Amino acid sequence: MDENIKGDGAIRRKSLYGSTIENTYAGVASFMRRNYTRDLTGVDVAVSGIPLDLATTFRSGARQGPAAVRAASVQLAELSPYPWGFNPFDELAVIDYGDCWFDAHNPLTIPQSIIEHARTILASGAKMLTFGGDHYVTYPLLKAHVEKFGKPLSLIHFDAHCDTWEDDQPDSLNHGTMFYKAIKEGLIDPATSVQVGIRTWNDDFMGMNIVDAAWVHTHGAQATLDKILSIVGKNPTYLTFDIDCLDPAFAPGTGTPVPGGLSSAQALHIIRGMGPVNLVGMDVVEVSPPFDQSEITALAAAHIAADLLCVLRNQKLGL
Repeated sequence: MDENIKGDGAIRRKSLYGSTIENTYAGVASFMRRNYTRDLTGVDVAVSGIPLDLATTFRSGARQGPAAVRAASVQLAELSPYPWGFNPFDELAVIDYGDCWFDAHNPLTIPQSIIEHARTILASGAKMLTFGGDHYVTYPLLKAHVEKFGKPLSLIHFDAHCDTWEDDQPDSLNHGTMFYKAIKEGLIDPATSVQVGIRTWNDDFMGMNIVDAAWVHTHGAQATLDKILSIVGKNPTYLTFDIDCLDPAFAPGTGTPVPGGLSSAQALHIIRGMGPVNLVGMDVVEVSPPFDQSEITALAAAHIAADLLCVLRNQKLGL
């Protein structure tokens, strides 16, 4: 903790490491008060937002998700995260890179804008933790990660929906079909990928390993974690968390809520066990603030993201 800086550490802190004293209710609301910067020198993880909701099939509003998750994260920067008991930023260099810019009025240019945004970050050696936006953003992000790490990647996908509905239109923007395209293009390997929390039907799950919400409720969070780890092994893995994986009681602020989902406690238990996974990239998507209540959806997303950073801190230290 830098006792000499009080407030607005996101724009006043010189070091990438450590934290500053902040009033939780005031100041520049970067994610967990990390430095707002486009300088990627020495960065381990770049947090950024993609405020897109043109690909939604029901309720919109996810374009406001990145700002809401940042705002909800301020209390997480005040104390060491629970149950970890350490400040991840003492050893993990994390910045808030800001948001991906794209021309919302020229939709066919958006996927390439996202790819180029990701390429810049990944070329530096930093990992990405990205906030949506709707779930379509994962598709161009996967393309950029495959360019960096090779294909196919394994996918850990938390969601109420499988997002593998058929779509052979190359230019479509649809948050329910991008993993159909990703599998068809060989970006992800369904045999070593897993979808968790599913509770909507598709006649063809395209070979993905499904751990549906009912299985999680019957067998528990630890058994779910064990199953995930056995499926992905040590493969380079991209993790995507659609907040509607959570039951609407825990995450009402989302575009396509489905009853019967995971609790926040179940999800956090699973996320905290991701240490053995070879994580190459991560996102948390589909937070839609206009439908939220008391920020509980944004808070859940912020906690998931904070726990992922704690996982990466331990991985950096070899723990």
